Amino acid sequence: MSTGTAILESVITCPVCGHKKQETMPVDACQFFYECEACHTRLKPKVGDCCVFCSYGTVKCPPVQQGTCCC
Repeated sequence: MSTGTAILESVITCPVCGHKKQETMPVDACQFFYECEACHTRLKPKVGDCCVFCSYGTVKCPPVQQGTCCC
């Protein structure tokens, strides 16, 4: 659990084509879907994860960083 400021930038990697893109994460909501701009695959969280950043990002979503659930 973090007591500092959450990191808001995360690099999402598409599991289908490997494309990477840095994105700014929402601080007050889960992002359940994300479309890869390279192959247009619609990503959704893996089982047990709350959002696409927790599944495919380099940094977990801000609520998880703060030790809370975002959903």
